Amino acid sequence: DTLIFSGTPEDSTLYQTLLQPFVQYLAQCTDKKVNFISVKSNAEEIELMREGKIHIGSFSTGPTGYAVNVAGAVPFAVRGKGSKSWGYSMLVIVRRDSKFKKIADLKGTVIAHTSASSNSGNLVPRALLPRLGLVPDKDYTVFYSGRHDNSIMAVKAGDVDAAAVASDVLHRLVERGDVDENTFRVLYTSVRFPSETIVHAHNLEPGLRDKIRQCFYDYRFTGEMQRAFDGADRFLEVTYKKDWDIVRLVATTAGQRFDRTWYQKELRREQDKQRETFR
Repeated sequence: DTLIFSGTPEDSTLYQTLLQPFVQYLAQCTDKKVNFISVKSNAEEIELMREGKIHIGSFSTGPTGYAVNVAGAVPFAVRGKGSKSWGYSMLVIVRRDSKFKKIADLKGTVIAHTSASSNSGNLVPRALLPRLGLVPDKDYTVFYSGRHDNSIMAVKAGDVDAAAVASDVLHRLVERGDVDENTFRVLYTSVRFPSETIVHAHNLEPGLRDKIRQCFYDYRFTGEMQRAFDGADRFLEVTYKKDWDIVRLVATTAGQRFDRTWYQKELRREQDKQRETFR
């Protein structure tokens, strides 16, 4: 009777208001009640999907791989405009007034990653930065902040020396006036990756599943949603096999596997790192 729809940890409070017109539309379109919920972490959202407590979810790029392989999620939509889907890059940022001018300068520093399952916040720096002579956990101390906006604010406050963050999250914070773009210097920009995706549970009744998909594809964003989502005006169809190929390649390069054993191992390592840092 009620569809549970979860948002990503980033901007979860904003999404509660921003997506309200879409939530109302989805309820009318599916003839179901729709309850939009916020989550505190990627791990919580993955577990809720695994336990069957959410039916539709918005997942960040990296956690999508675990949502698929650990929780049975089925990616089916991303934001886009016309026929072009939206993407983002991993940025390594520092304060503009810092002494750091290039990646090599970051040896011996503390750099914020977001969470173990994050693509741009953990897997991409682990896969790509060693090629630039900067090895995580060896050449610098990793601090897991939990969220991209936490990492950005930590750099702004001087609590960490640098951060690996998603370009679209930084852009949103700048657009909303939460941070000044001139506060930061970008030392590295990666290739582009698919943005956060919409998934549904794998065991939905087929008729309901197809109806949910079509409701997403038919919807056109409000003006406020377009401004918040960098001009995106609709949801476009995607598949995990095709559109997450580059993400799986990065994960493999980083020594990561999208299975439950690896997921639990990474979560323990993340929690241990957080305890060490706070001590």
